[in-house]
Amino acid sequence: MRRRDFTIGLLLASTTPSAWAQERAKQHRIAIVRPAGPVALISDTGIHFYRAFFAELRRLGDIEGQNLTVERYSGEGRTDRFADLAREVVDRKPDVIVAIGDAIAQAARAANDTIPIVWGGADPIRAGLVTSLARPGGNITGVTVREESEIWGKRLQILKEAVPSASRIAYLDVRTYWEGDVGSLLEPSRQLQISLIGMKLQESTPAEYQRVFAEIAQDRPDGIMVDGRADLLAYHQLIVELVNKSRLPAMYASRDYVEAGGLMAYEADTGEAGRRTADDVHEILNGAKPGDIPIYRPTKYELVINLKAAKALGLTLPPTLLGIADEVIE
Repeated sequence: MRRRDFTIGLLLASTTPSAWAQERAKQHRIAIVRPAGPVALISDTGIHFYRAFFAELRRLGDIEGQNLTVERYSGEGRTDRFADLAREVVDRKPDVIVAIGDAIAQAARAANDTIPIVWGGADPIRAGLVTSLARPGGNITGVTVREESEIWGKRLQILKEAVPSASRIAYLDVRTYWEGDVGSLLEPSRQLQISLIGMKLQESTPAEYQRVFAEIAQDRPDGIMVDGRADLLAYHQLIVELVNKSRLPAMYASRDYVEAGGLMAYEADTGEAGRRTADDVHEILNGAKPGDIPIYRPTKYELVINLKAAKALGLTLPPTLLGIADEVIE
């Protein structure tokens, strides 16, 4: 019996290092980099995108604190610091970089061409990140949440239906992106006989939001549209507070604003975008090449209306508009 016990002990001793090595091999580390806002918001209790992202990772077996380490970074709205931040992330050599926004992805791509990048942003072709959505190539794939130009025209049309007398609409965006973004609204605004007023942020920081809203109060438009960029979404609660304080009807590009008390949003399914991003991360962690994974584009859009916000504005929404809403929050 002693000889048998000794032999079993030797077998266990010889296999244990291999088992430990396998266990260690299952550990993965990803870095999530957003352009603005506190890193604490990158969580399963954050915006709709992150809630769906982390839930999908868990469903796939990638669980933070067990076999997955998640490092969180924010550019804090300072575009001039994105390059340095990207180099800092790359130097830590994560298994995958999740880059939120075109500018962050561009910085990450410039800093490295080997670590896989899963990107979420506007137009990857226009941003110079890929040459094909079907076969991105290189070390990048991801999800585009930037809609075609007609979607922005649809948002403006819905806002006009909510406020038929509107003739001057303020458009909130970061100054760097203004010219490219507002182009999607020029023809729709002309057809609807609406003048667009720029609310141009120098950078996505709380102080800048306070500044542009103080300035627009002097101009008094009939409504506000908020661009869908991640830079702005990072401060969705602050934006809603400032919009509601101005007592102006607003159209947003994400339901997160409506859940925070905003009036309405016409949005792509950001939950699906979060799940698709998690799927890409999971595939790459299990050996897939990012350049072989097609970039996902949204196909479903939803109109979400907050009746409580409408009542606070003293705004009576047309029954036809409520009738086409996919969700009405009482």
